Amino acid sequence: MIKIAPSILSADFVNLERDIQRVSTADWLHVDVMDGCFVPNITIGVPVVQSIRKCTDMFLDVHLMIDKPVRYVEAFAQAGADLLSIHLEADHPTRIAEALKRMGEFGVKKAVALRPITAANAILPYLEELDMVLVMTVEPGFGGQAFMEHQLDTIRQVRTLIDRYHPACRLEVDGGISPKTAGAVIAAGADTLVAGSAVYGAADPAAAIAALREG
Repeated sequence: MIKIAPSILSADFVNLERDIQRVSTADWLHVDVMDGCFVPNITIGVPVVQSIRKCTDMFLDVHLMIDKPVRYVEAFAQAGADLLSIHLEADHPTRIAEALKRMGEFGVKKAVALRPITAANAILPYLEELDMVLVMTVEPGFGGQAFMEHQLDTIRQVRTLIDRYHPACRLEVDGGISPKTAGAVIAAGADTLVAGSAVYGAADPAAAIAALREG
């Protein structure tokens, strides 16, 4: 089943609780954490995730676009994240492995994320323990970017690896997802779609979520 995870990066932060309720028909809530180091932008941190957890029972899909993410696994897990995605480019492989181990210790689902510059086979050392792989179809750091069509090849390659080594692992895609791109992304093998402006910019977010599910 296709899951839709609206990104609160496109929400009105002055009215964040209201905007979370506006997307309550979605499957997950996607929370983008940016540190101004791994990516140039700065968004939110642990206190905001704690506040989000208090106002919704939705599954919190927390995307850590931060340098050396092992340092913050415990804090975000305790803040209420259900799943943490960490970037393979954000640390040495041994530290990525340590971060995933810590996720297991703190009871959160494990995911790794790939920037457009990163090859699909980079997931192989970790794949069998993952709950999800996140493929970026824009450069991480800012919302509203144009979809990178060449990343469809990476999605297909990741799908092949998942089907071969760990079929239970989900495949999420984030970046430029809209009714125009969702079909191609699903056809390439994605089963979880992150959408920001396509949902929050719609007059009827529930209808936009339903349209994305249909691909």
